[in-house]
Amino acid sequence: MYKQRIRTTNPTELFNYAIIGVLTLLYAPIFLHWCDGWIKKTISTEHEYFSHGLIGFPFAIYLAWTNRKLWYRLRDRNHPLGIGFLLIGGLFYLCGVSEWVNLSLPIILAGLCLWLKGRAGLKLQWFPLLLVFLATPNSLPYLIAPYTMPLQSFIAGTAGFILNQLGMNINVDGIYLYVSGRVVEVAPYCAGLKMLFTTLYVCLMLLHWTGVLSSQRKTTWFLSLAVIISVTANIIRNTLLTFFHGTGNESMFKWLHDSWGGDMYSALMLLSLVPILNWIDANFSDTRQEPIRQEEML
Repeated sequence: MYKQRIRTTNPTELFNYAIIGVLTLLYAPIFLHWCDGWIKKTISTEHEYFSHGLIGFPFAIYLAWTNRKLWYRLRDRNHPLGIGFLLIGGLFYLCGVSEWVNLSLPIILAGLCLWLKGRAGLKLQWFPLLLVFLATPNSLPYLIAPYTMPLQSFIAGTAGFILNQLGMNINVDGIYLYVSGRVVEVAPYCAGLKMLFTTLYVCLMLLHWTGVLSSQRKTTWFLSLAVIISVTANIIRNTLLTFFHGTGNESMFKWLHDSWGGDMYSALMLLSLVPILNWIDANFSDTRQEPIRQEEML
């Protein structure tokens, strides 16, 4: 007689699946609320700054999933900070304050990494955790909005200068542009912070995906160029908005300002970062690695 072998599931896997199930029950309604608000633009203005989470959260889940084999190979080691993070995250979730509830997600995830695998687990999953944290809505845009006045004035002045060179009669007063009896305001939320946040977030994803993130020189050059491109693209966008509003073309103004035209404009700007990163990766060498390569050849 042959004894039939019954395949048993690893208790560690069952425990991990149970944790995933609990997290899903706790945060699925919140995440669906974020996604619905980001897509339909019905969420608060400050929280809309984090709409890059639509691509960031799936990418973070994908990275965590690809690390699962390395995760299981790590020794089970409980770090005392893990319990602290879990307690703080639990209190944040139960307090009922929306912003604290939001921030409880990355705190609890970091606490689980420390509690289950110690510092090694946190080191393994640091980038997915960073993506989750940077895509979690909070009040940071609201806090920095009062300090964007110099950027608003710079954008207004540059847009006015460009339009004056094109033959339009534009008067600039601080953050206000006066054209054909109409007034265009470069408001704090029109200063390009949302586009800048999204640009830097997408840059981090591209750097990690291509492996360039390990090169400090290439990373610095790419992020610096990305900031310049983002600010320039926002100046061009505000120039177009002023032109459309000043010439009475309200349909184009609304299309670029409130409708899908603004999303398409941002998407094209983000796509332009891909060839720039490829160019930097191909033409910039990491000087720190050159001596090592020469020694290896010897």
